[in-house]
Amino acid sequence: MSKPNPQDRFYSKDHEWIKDDGGGTAFIGITDHAQELLTDIVFVELPPIGKKVAAGGTLAVVESVKSVSDVYAPVGCEVIEVNTELENAPELINADAFGTGWIAKVRPDDAAQIKALMSSADYDSLIREKKQ
Repeated sequence: MSKPNPQDRFYSKDHEWIKDDGGGTAFIGITDHAQELLTDIVFVELPPIGKKVAAGGTLAVVESVKSVSDVYAPVGCEVIEVNTELENAPELINADAFGTGWIAKVRPDDAAQIKALMSSADYDSLIREKKQ
């Protein structure tokens, strides 16, 4: 069963979350729902520092026992840091998708793009619709 989606971040239809840290940067990861669908995550291909990604572009790749999935950038951004813990412990995403399982810290091209994404309530509705 998925954990509640935190209300302090925004969500994409592709099941990524972004959390603005208030300092012109933001954290990106995949949702608890996404990690549940993937099942056991065994590898994460992290983006290089300095990579510029357009909104909807591939930010990272997550490999599970079931499949290989792209992680898309919910907004246009530049990667400024990656969660190197995932190199040796990709299962952190399964254990804590909204916390220690974050994937990248980015500098968004336009902070207004973040607020154009789905709220926690909107994302919850999307998940409910897909399950019906």
